[in-house]
Amino acid sequence: MKAFFIIFTFLWSVGTCAQIKEDVQCEDTCRHIHGIDMSHYQGEVFWDAVGDNTHMAYVYLKATEGGDHIDSRYERNIELAHSHGLKVGSYHFYRPQTEQGKQLHNFMTQCLPGQQDLIPMIDIETRGGLSDNEFCDSLFKFLALVERAYRQKPLLYTFTNFYNRHLRGKIDGYPLMIAQYTAREPVLADEREITMWQYTGKGRIEGVKGYVDKSRFMGRHGLREIRYRH
Repeated sequence: MKAFFIIFTFLWSVGTCAQIKEDVQCEDTCRHIHGIDMSHYQGEVFWDAVGDNTHMAYVYLKATEGGDHIDSRYERNIELAHSHGLKVGSYHFYRPQTEQGKQLHNFMTQCLPGQQDLIPMIDIETRGGLSDNEFCDSLFKFLALVERAYRQKPLLYTFTNFYNRHLRGKIDGYPLMIAQYTAREPVLADEREITMWQYTGKGRIEGVKGYVDKSRFMGRHGLREIRYRH
């Protein structure tokens, strides 16, 4: 019985330690500048609690997708995020087969310059069934329109594998947020510098019931590099 108790106590302590380790998040253990991105998927957000989290310096909010989709929570989220002290930026999910001008118009109806603290972000995750050449041609036309409309280069968001397969060496000059959900920092195939790293899609934060995407700046990069120039 004593041996059983010792074994049980050992297994319980291992499990408890594992749980503690699991609950420790990146922002608790480093000095980088951290933030989150949000959309309607998070449902109702208690922005007072999010704003009280001193680890989170910024938030990117989903504004639009494709040519006509508007995130149902965007208007309320941007108002409340501002009112609780967060630096706010907006992003558009790019659909390669949708006409670029239509997508820009959709984005501009929501991403109003006067409400932005951070440069626009373009979420690039799919080729939409196009070949690499067709996809890149579509994307570059859209990025040129965004840059002309907002008078600054947007931040580009994509995954490590997507960048390596389809964008390597083709989007130099744009700041990058790279998503890679591992403990290892992302390194791109062409070894180009990364501005920001989205390190988890299953983060937790007070004020949000479900999971939230968390990101941080890499190395010496900081908020000044993505501030919206008015």
